[in-house]
Amino acid sequence: MLTQDEAEKLIQEVLAAYPPEAAEDRAKHLAVLDGENREGGCGITANRKSLPGVMTIRGCAYAGSKGVVWGPIKDMIHISHGPVGCGQYSRAGRRNYYVGHTGVNAFGTMNFTSDFQEKDIVFGGDKKLAKLLDEVDTLFPLNKGISIQSECPVGLIGDDIEAVAKKKSADLAKPVVPVRCEGFRGVSQSLGHHIANDTIRDYILDRPNASSGIEAGPYDVAIIGDYNIGGDAWSSRILLEEMGLQVVAQWSGDGTLAELERTPKVRLNLVHCYRSMNYISRHMETKYGIPWLEYNFFGPTRIADSLRRIAARFDDRIKAGAEAVIARYQPMADAITGRFRPRLEGKRVMLYVGGLRPRHVIGAYEDLGMEVVGTGYEFGHNDDYERTQEELKNTTLIYDDASGYELERFVERVRPDLIGSGIKEKYVFQKMGIPFRQMHSWDYSGPYHGYDGYAIFARDMDMTINNPCWKMMTPPWRQPGAGTP
Repeated sequence: MLTQDEAEKLIQEVLAAYPPEAAEDRAKHLAVLDGENREGGCGITANRKSLPGVMTIRGCAYAGSKGVVWGPIKDMIHISHGPVGCGQYSRAGRRNYYVGHTGVNAFGTMNFTSDFQEKDIVFGGDKKLAKLLDEVDTLFPLNKGISIQSECPVGLIGDDIEAVAKKKSADLAKPVVPVRCEGFRGVSQSLGHHIANDTIRDYILDRPNASSGIEAGPYDVAIIGDYNIGGDAWSSRILLEEMGLQVVAQWSGDGTLAELERTPKVRLNLVHCYRSMNYISRHMETKYGIPWLEYNFFGPTRIADSLRRIAARFDDRIKAGAEAVIARYQPMADAITGRFRPRLEGKRVMLYVGGLRPRHVIGAYEDLGMEVVGTGYEFGHNDDYERTQEELKNTTLIYDDASGYELERFVERVRPDLIGSGIKEKYVFQKMGIPFRQMHSWDYSGPYHGYDGYAIFARDMDMTINNPCWKMMTPPWRQPGAGTP
């Protein structure tokens, strides 16, 4: 573990590689959290444009809308309006599990694209889009609605997707939602989340009579911002329903249009991914008077804390139900911890992910005796770092929109026992001989949420760190002639 002075010196060494102007900018995005004095916060500047020429790991607004918020809604067709590449790249990459018959009443892993060609750039794609909407509704008549996810060329040439959507919504008698999520908008995928939230607000929730005839139950809740990666939402839903709540909607993994429409009648919105869904949650609080609560179902400590905080919003029946759930699963959690903690105690982790994971998974690692020594967000905002600071106990490296160069230098110096990041970083660090978990989509595993997920999480961390293959690899700093950083 680096001391405060050593960590600050490391940041200065990294910044020295940049030209003065770039170094001045990047200095605002790198910090060391003082484990004892936190009154001034962690001092990170976030949600700013990436520097030209400095390789970023961020995604785009289209990815935030189509890949995260809209795409997992299973009974709607989501058209990628533009060249084929964006749609194909975003198809089925996040493992948003769903129940249904693909191509019949569920479409989450299918790629619908207007397949822009050169002539569409020159003459516009409105007519092609209108024809496509008719075709997909004819071929897949059980779809409940269609969203148009616009790619970069659509915004550059000025296609009027709103006019097409309005006409086709009337023709098809179902929602057709135009989403202006061209990739170049904003500084990262975060704006795509916001745009998608706003279109759900305008075209789904605020439609006249959208939720008419729906009766609200006293224990109705909605799961917001859980994308059911590897089945996460299912294992979370088990706990909520066992404590006596009725989950009537989940956004957006394994979610449906009817669930979106029903949400304005729930008693409480439970928000897992604050970054992607806080906008719509705040809207529902303002317009419909529905309170929202952020919760964390990673690891038994945070699960128990979240269940009790959720139960505190309801009556004694739910409070007793929460305690019963905790009592039921705690022996299982203790057994998992007892098995894996001796193998993982003291191991150090560096994280660099998006959404909620750079802070939410900290508690699960700590339950296993592991220590997070570095964490950061690809597209976080300042309030994400404020929340993260509360989760960290020791002097920790904090990095926002980190470049590949920065991460490699930090890893060479800190030499963690495990890195949790994305697919673009995975093979670089594995070739450096460092155990790695792909923490965007659980490296083809999961779920990681809930007590069931904790068992899988602990197994995966042990399987990764203690794999004998790492002893057969020589990282760069152990190569002959390599100096000690």
